[in-house]
Amino acid sequence: MRRRLSSSRGWSPVAVLLPALVLLSVIAHAEPVTKSFTNPLRLNMPAGGTLQTCADPTIIRGQKEGDNTWYMYCTTDPLNDQDKQPSGDYRFHLIPILKSVDLIEWTYVGDALTQRPAWAKADAGLWAPEVVYFANKYYLYYTVNEVDAAAFPGGGSAIGVATSDSPTGPFTHAPRPVVEPHAPPCCPKERRWVFDPEIIDDGGSKYIYYGSYAGGISVRKLSADGFSSEVSSQVEITTSHRYEGANVLKRGEYYYLMGSATDCCRGPLTGYSVFAGRSKTPTGPFVDKEGVSLTRSRVGGTPVLSLNGNRWVGPGHHAIVTDFGGQDWIVYHAIDRNSPYLSPRPNGDLLTKRPVLMDALDWVDGWPVTRGGQGPSDTAQPAPAAQPGQKSRYTVSLAKQDEPGAPISAASDEFEGTALKKQWKWVRPPAPAAFGVAEGQFRFDTQAGDLHVDSDSAAILWQPAPKGNYLVETKVKLNLPPEGCCHNFVQAGLLIHSDDDNYVKLAHFSNFETRMIAFAKEVGPPVPPRYPRYGEMFGAAAEETVWLRIARRTVGKEEHYTAYSSRDGTTWTRAGTWAHKLGPKARIGLVSMVGTGFTATFDYVRVYGLKD
Repeated sequence: MRRRLSSSRGWSPVAVLLPALVLLSVIAHAEPVTKSFTNPLRLNMPAGGTLQTCADPTIIRGQKEGDNTWYMYCTTDPLNDQDKQPSGDYRFHLIPILKSVDLIEWTYVGDALTQRPAWAKADAGLWAPEVVYFANKYYLYYTVNEVDAAAFPGGGSAIGVATSDSPTGPFTHAPRPVVEPHAPPCCPKERRWVFDPEIIDDGGSKYIYYGSYAGGISVRKLSADGFSSEVSSQVEITTSHRYEGANVLKRGEYYYLMGSATDCCRGPLTGYSVFAGRSKTPTGPFVDKEGVSLTRSRVGGTPVLSLNGNRWVGPGHHAIVTDFGGQDWIVYHAIDRNSPYLSPRPNGDLLTKRPVLMDALDWVDGWPVTRGGQGPSDTAQPAPAAQPGQKSRYTVSLAKQDEPGAPISAASDEFEGTALKKQWKWVRPPAPAAFGVAEGQFRFDTQAGDLHVDSDSAAILWQPAPKGNYLVETKVKLNLPPEGCCHNFVQAGLLIHSDDDNYVKLAHFSNFETRMIAFAKEVGPPVPPRYPRYGEMFGAAAEETVWLRIARRTVGKEEHYTAYSSRDGTTWTRAGTWAHKLGPKARIGLVSMVGTGFTATFDYVRVYGLKD
């Protein structure tokens, strides 16, 4: 279980037995930690140098008497640029382990495993570790991304477990998977991604959560000995094609399920982010702040951690730790957009470099949010209270939402009359019958074209963007069916672009079983060899009619574009921020594309200055 301190997660036994009022007094009189840290956390090699990557981190405090050390486990990866075999290719470590006494300075102590389980494919990746302690042993759960077809005809992925008397091993594999390869609930002939284990103990009943995009996230009862799970108890708790990396914690009367969404590993264009739902039972149903279920096709999720425009992109797949002063911390991997990769492999392939970051996790109106909504930090932060008798100097500061200021009437349009105003122009105009203005709305039938990388064939209705900082808003109805697969990737929404290859795009779109809000960024050539050109992050829940906003703000020498969405035009949820260089000739556009047969109806386009 990657979260709270308890008698099995790191509180001192004395503290656990203290009455609540006495414990609060102990915290109140604790000594403030004077240390600070700056992301990424420093991961040291014993002989010098650092680990440059530690994806999917999980943390546990030593459970044996006298062990005041914290232990962190990482997914299978090279340690750094120099970690290579004689062939010149990288050496992949089977779950590296690091230790720390303060949660900010870590030292590599070796690998948890020396070999894969007998039922794994010879070159299988062992990913997403989860470490828990019970029955006087450390249990290391892990993903096997490809099983041996001889052991499991048809192949697939599975969850394994290994045990040890020590947090640093040696760990011994159990002979069989805890969760076997199996098909997703929708599709018996497909492979499910049986990834990303998470374990909780609910007062004696243990549960294992697992799953990823292909099949979604499920939960099963875990056997008392921790070595198997009950197939008949399986419950689906998220829809497919939305979440992975489950993390579950109990706070008050609720269980909070947090999962990561979108692609983890698109280098500088990684939009990976963390969302939450909650339930009064460990098996759900989990719903977001607006009451939208995580199993719904128009899938729910309240943002916990996303991009904020600084150098850190793709923050996600996290652990949560509560320090000895009672402050929660979210520990996660992210990508430095200015240094996203390890050095190329001999064949030229690039491995995304995912260092470990940590930030305070706050609770606002009963929901978790990173640094009061400010997202990943890139400046000095107060250190956590990693040992008894300490408290952190951290205090919450709530982030401010972008708000519309004075209207810019020359750039706004209520779509009155029967024709588009002269401010609008077309890139690749559609057939005249495919659009029109009537009854205060702009109708724009979905087109077969696209704007993805070099597939630049979609029609764009555009007008010049105003100078300086501004906010653009629209209300759009897209008549996609609310459920069903597939209308990939039909979409409609807002665009701010300088050309077909440089833009940000906020759209309601169809993705397999889901209907979602996506905020994308594309960069045009030239880009370095094998770098991506397109990435996206997700937003809050969608409906047939959604309200969309993009705020453009100059921050230093950069342009930051922040997306918001709403299901009622009143309550707005921030998706995240892309930094881009669209320049003074940027244009505001509308798109309706990637498949025919549907209609987008825009009620208005309103442009405002930004409130300070």
